[in-house]
Amino acid sequence: MRIGTFKESYVADAALFDSRTQKVWLGIGAALLLLFPFIASDYWLYLACLVSINVASATGLNILTGYTGLVSLGQAAFMGLGAYTVAILQLRWGTPFLLNILAGGAVAMLGGLVVGIPSLRVKGLYLAIATIAASFIAHFVFANSAFTGRTGGLTVPPATLFGTLLDTSFRLYWVIVPITILMLLGTANLFRTRVGRAFIAIRDRDISAEVLGIPLLRYKLLSFGLSSFYAGVAGGMWAYFFRVVTPESFPLLMSIFFLAAIIVGGMGSVLGGILGAVFMTMVPELLKLIVGLLPGGIELTVFLSPVRTVLFGALIIGFLVFEPHGLAEIWRRTRRFFHLWPFRS
Repeated sequence: MRIGTFKESYVADAALFDSRTQKVWLGIGAALLLLFPFIASDYWLYLACLVSINVASATGLNILTGYTGLVSLGQAAFMGLGAYTVAILQLRWGTPFLLNILAGGAVAMLGGLVVGIPSLRVKGLYLAIATIAASFIAHFVFANSAFTGRTGGLTVPPATLFGTLLDTSFRLYWVIVPITILMLLGTANLFRTRVGRAFIAIRDRDISAEVLGIPLLRYKLLSFGLSSFYAGVAGGMWAYFFRVVTPESFPLLMSIFFLAAIIVGGMGSVLGGILGAVFMTMVPELLKLIVGLLPGGIELTVFLSPVRTVLFGALIIGFLVFEPHGLAEIWRRTRRFFHLWPFRS
């Protein structure tokens, strides 16, 4: 039973993984991720890539909403900016895969900086409305610009990395999952820095943060930029994964999906973004599986889309009422129980 952690140096105190148990579980997780593509079917590889993309985007939204306290319903629009940037670069100039992904993140970041300008004057519901407006503007541009293929969208050729054509879920897995892991590690380290602590101070009380010398506009714009960069990178991976980008690929419902994911998983927690994205991605798949097992399952599949929307709303309400800290808090309570087991406090 672990009863305390005692650090003997600053390096030990600042370590991201500070116990042997964490390192062991990290090694087990890495081994499972390496083994998974060789034992999983194409369907499960598809789901693994989709979950990774959603985790990356949800983590970006968590930086903005969970850690900085700025509500956004424009995450899907920023993903669209990243996806279209990647599609255009790949289709017209054939630039390298990693350069395209970074360019998609950079373009989305610029869009996020523009959308984040009103955040100094408005917040809460008003800021959410502003981000919805930005989402509609982005959709209009996507649907009416010749550069984006208008309503027909763009077909993305498969990328090539180190001479390997990334045209299957198996090959894309080895790119998408590592990029997502790097983004998660970057987020975990961000909130051990001065910038991350400034975000948290703004979330807790922005007026007090300004009195302490934190420039609100700079850090709010930085939070919008980082969140949008994550969304742009996720959108770029989405474009390579699905190979078709249209204006209808990034509706407002997708933004609600990511907001639901961080609420269900737990806002202000890296683990919460992971658990929420995994949970919200897998719920529709479980519904399909359950419906397929029922008599008349084929006829019932037409009801899956409205049921999915209702389920998202019910999950948001349920977690806000019964577990506002989300799945991450449930996981922490479970860990605390086993830390003390078989003894009870």
